[in-house]
Amino acid sequence: MYPEDLKYTTDHEWVRSVGEATVRFGITDYAQDALGDIVYVSLPDVGAALATGDPCGEVESTKSVSDLYAPVTGTVTGRNEALGATPEVVNADAYGEGWMVEVELTDPAQLEALLDSAAYAAHVASS
Repeated sequence: MYPEDLKYTTDHEWVRSVGEATVRFGITDYAQDALGDIVYVSLPDVGAALATGDPCGEVESTKSVSDLYAPVTGTVTGRNEALGATPEVVNADAYGEGWMVEVELTDPAQLEALLDSAAYAAHVASS
């Protein structure tokens, strides 16, 4: 149900390693399903400094607006510009084309503190 090659937060973000100290993140399938039809995504600028747990953007749906939280500490090196024109991609492919932000990690070891797929599934089941 939740890809095993990803790490997760209790705030429903996923994280994928794409380089030695670089990750991509977005919201989980569970989160996009709970939000409903996504109509707008606000992302941090390239070069922005992120701190774990801090709000760094917003995801707006037909139901509500939710903060996007930084799952890691580091510097934004990329953002999915395609979401500006087609935010609904997050609904269709949350773990692929619906990625949101790319970050160069301050400390790659911080990934160890995130949930694996089984722990995230247990978290979702208990909420």
